[in-house]
Amino acid sequence: MCQPLRQQREGNLEVRAMAYDDRYLAFMGLAPRRIPHWEHWSCPDAETYLTGIDYYEHPRLCRLKLAELYPQLGLPVPETDDPKPRPTLGPGGASSYTDAQGRHYVRWGDAHTGHWDWGKQFRTAEDVFAFSPLAQGDFTDIPVVESRDYSDEEALYRAFRAGYPAEWGDRAPAGSTSSAGFYNTMFMWPLLTFGWELFLETCLDPRFDRIMEEFAEINRRVFRSFARLPINFVICHDDIVTSRGPVCSPAWMHKHIFPRYEEFWGLLKARGIEVIFMSDGCLDAYVEDIFACGARGIISEPYTNYKAIARKHENCFLAGEGDNRILTRNDPDEIEAMVRSMVETAKMTGGYMMCIGNHIPWNVTPQGIQRYLDLSAELAHR
Repeated sequence: MCQPLRQQREGNLEVRAMAYDDRYLAFMGLAPRRIPHWEHWSCPDAETYLTGIDYYEHPRLCRLKLAELYPQLGLPVPETDDPKPRPTLGPGGASSYTDAQGRHYVRWGDAHTGHWDWGKQFRTAEDVFAFSPLAQGDFTDIPVVESRDYSDEEALYRAFRAGYPAEWGDRAPAGSTSSAGFYNTMFMWPLLTFGWELFLETCLDPRFDRIMEEFAEINRRVFRSFARLPINFVICHDDIVTSRGPVCSPAWMHKHIFPRYEEFWGLLKARGIEVIFMSDGCLDAYVEDIFACGARGIISEPYTNYKAIARKHENCFLAGEGDNRILTRNDPDEIEAMVRSMVETAKMTGGYMMCIGNHIPWNVTPQGIQRYLDLSAELAHR
């Protein structure tokens, strides 16, 4: 924990923290009495079950009722109550579908996914080595999640700045959770641009070094822009691991990824902006690297050992320990044990949020979700 926050805690922290919401306090490791939630939510059937209002027939009324019953979820409320179409994928309402061109789609939330076609414009390794991210510059029409024009840094900054109140100037209000997020912190750039297969085929070739440096230069523009925004946090996403651990070796990561994290996050920290790192999978192998690069905390999946992190890093931020497989089994004793274990971790660090780290998608049992939320309301406090 940084020194000013130590001084606050040793002083009259309770008085100073009254204007700050629980999410801010958790981000900063300041141990809010009520442990807040950060949920990855896309389960319409649960919303209907919890509220008694059909999500598809009355989406606004359903969300208003859900906000009344479970305000800790903080879900956005639609502006209108216009009915939503129910998702259909193939005969009989199947949850997956393959079209005549062999493209595969699966159910996701109240709609469905697109077909996985990252890197479809690249056919061979030579296509990869011939590509220049900087010469391209404008990724608006290239599907890389962060599909925008990076060729003009000032225009990039103005586009980001438009999302925040003008009256804030270049500083967010003290105690605000005002934040920015970036999906392609570094690792996702080559993965999404070239696709998994070509990325793994080419990433060890010396010719790939230039490509990574050019992606890094694009991100320097992004993070310099973020450092000018009225925000207190940046959520930096990179899926650097799978559920079984690292994708690339520590040597490769220390050459291409971690030095860039340290550089980019240093730009933010110089302005008092904190970094929360987000990744799918089991982060155990790289936790120490992530903290050494300057992250305030981690949000990941239940494959990661959160208690080990909490023991080692004083009042760091953590989220994602909850497991949707337990919710789906809907065993009351198992769900209660999970919630109690999460609260135990929360009491080891002042920065913790209740979070089902591997998502709450459309096929998680609504009854299990309700048990989790109700038990959290009862038990998730210090």
